[in-house]
Amino acid sequence: MASAIIHLCVAKEVNKVLGMDEKLLFLGTIAPDLSKQIGQTKEISHFLDHSNEDNIPNIDRFLNKYKDELVKPFEMGYFIHLLTDKYWFRDYIYNYIERYAIESGRKDITESALVRLIYDDYTNINIDLIDKYGLSLELFYEEFKYPTSKIIEIPMDKLPIIVEKMGIIIEESKQEKTFIFDTYDIVKFIDETVKYIIKDIQMLGLNKVSQE
Repeated sequence: MASAIIHLCVAKEVNKVLGMDEKLLFLGTIAPDLSKQIGQTKEISHFLDHSNEDNIPNIDRFLNKYKDELVKPFEMGYFIHLLTDKYWFRDYIYNYIERYAIESGRKDITESALVRLIYDDYTNINIDLIDKYGLSLELFYEEFKYPTSKIIEIPMDKLPIIVEKMGIIIEESKQEKTFIFDTYDIVKFIDETVKYIIKDIQMLGLNKVSQE
């Protein structure tokens, strides 16, 4: 999946059009990944079909349940996360896995080893992305009033766990040379994904925005 910082960058750029409460939107944007922190698979939280092996969320299934809730920033953030994953797995990540195998000559690299390299890259590039997109990360360090939500695919009472994890991710971020990605690659993905998501949201015809 795309890193938490990538998800936040996408959400921040989309919110330039939406104008929603940024902290609640950011919280919703990282909320689906709570499942990993509490030892659950992401099948439920990410709306994955049982037969789905490509990790692309079933967006229609999410909308059938929660479209009317998307006027709220937490729920919209959750939706933005799922859309970002959709474009990450559909259009992006496998191209870079293939490129790495070719350019490195390591066509026999195991999937688990490649996953470790990718997550190392995430850590290395986070600071560049935080600076470039001017992410305001007070949510992860300050007292915060958590929202209620009709979304049942994650345990809302455990949201502080993912917020604490994000604080750790930010603290561990460092500037080093990456293995697979570079800033240009990721920025291109973010900027293109923002355009796609804005169009997706506009097609829903939402005409009311709540800051709660």
